[in-house]
Parts: sequence; structure tokens; C-alpha cells
Amino acid sequence: MDYVSALLPPAVMAVFFIGLIRVIVKTQGGANKAKEDAVVDAALARAQSTRQASPHPEA
Repeated sequence: MDYVSALLPPAVMAVFFIGLIRVIVKTQGGANKAKEDAVVDAALARAQSTRQASPHPEA
């Protein structure tokens, strides 16, 4: 019975990991993709404008 207790934690972790990967793959794209892309683009534009407006250039 020691082998069962030794194999149970890795098996449970493998099941949860496979479930996590499936959720990640299923949520890629779809209806929310454009909204997520717009949020990222806005954050990048804000960072770019902050960098350009900075009075002290990084050297």
C-alpha cells in the first residue's frame, strides 16, 4: 500500500495541471479576445506616452 500513497500526490497534481491547461486553452480567443487586446493596447500606449513625457531621459 506504500506505492499507492507514493503515487497519489503526483497523480492528483497531474489531474489539476491538465485541468488548468484545458481552461487556459479554452479561454484563448473567443468573444473576450478583442476586449483583452484593447486593454493591453491601452496599457502599452499609456506606458509609451509616460515614457515620452518624462523630463529625464534614461541613458
